[in-house]
Amino acid sequence: MLASIHAIFSNLVDGGLLPSMFGYGFVVNAFLACLMIGPLLGMLGTLVVVKRLAFLSEAVGHSALTGVSIGILMGEPATEPWISLFAFSILFALTLQWVRGRTTVPYDALIGVFLAFALALGAALLMFVAKKINAHLVEQVLFGSILTASAYDLIILSVITLVVMGLAWFSANHAFLNALSPDIAQSRRISVTLHDYGFVLLIALVTVAAVKIIGAILVGALLLIPAASARLIARDLRGMVGLSVLIATTSALIGVLLPMHMKWAIGTGPAIILVACVWFIVAISIYSLRKGGSTACA
Repeated sequence: MLASIHAIFSNLVDGGLLPSMFGYGFVVNAFLACLMIGPLLGMLGTLVVVKRLAFLSEAVGHSALTGVSIGILMGEPATEPWISLFAFSILFALTLQWVRGRTTVPYDALIGVFLAFALALGAALLMFVAKKINAHLVEQVLFGSILTASAYDLIILSVITLVVMGLAWFSANHAFLNALSPDIAQSRRISVTLHDYGFVLLIALVTVAAVKIIGAILVGALLLIPAASARLIARDLRGMVGLSVLIATTSALIGVLLPMHMKWAIGTGPAIILVACVWFIVAISIYSLRKGGSTACA
């Protein structure tokens, strides 16, 4: 399947319809990864913003560093420690949600405690991991390296994309109602607890899927910035979701392809986030113009 897609891109390059860089397989893989990770983070990010849980995505993202370190220490491949990465991040997110329901500590404070634990444990384990692997691999985990995305990475992304899209198709309305008003959702016999656990589980799955592309430190930013930008300019919730997906996807594509085309020495993860920040500035400008026009009319 992937070989056929590479062949299609190669034919388009030969026909002069695409730039020559698309003749390389790793560029095509990066392009396909962007087309999947953009909609995933853009759509889920709207829930993050509506539920006001931006700090949660940061905590889960940083937990990925600990998961990678554990996997390498247990003998998994340094470039693909998927078992420990998924296991630790999911356990981290579900434990956080479980503790939340059994304590009176404010949620943001609780997330801060878990974030500190993940960072401290990850930093401690990195001292042992650094003896076993090239330090450059640790940099890839922290800041992303989408140009090294393999066929196996794309398969994992595809599976998670299908799962998230399927859940969105069947339960998106219930999820947003629960995010906006848990009391109303409960009155309509929607399981608030189930949706809360499902939400943190999806955050963990999508975060892990995006670590290879954006990096553990920056993945939370691409969950937050597109959705925050969309909220400033969207007229309704549906528009916010659509704009968030558009901004996240274009940020990923431009952040990967433009530096490569211009031959800029900049990491793909930081480049993606910088493009998203440009979108945020544009959104603030549009919001300010609208607000100024409304004030003038009044």
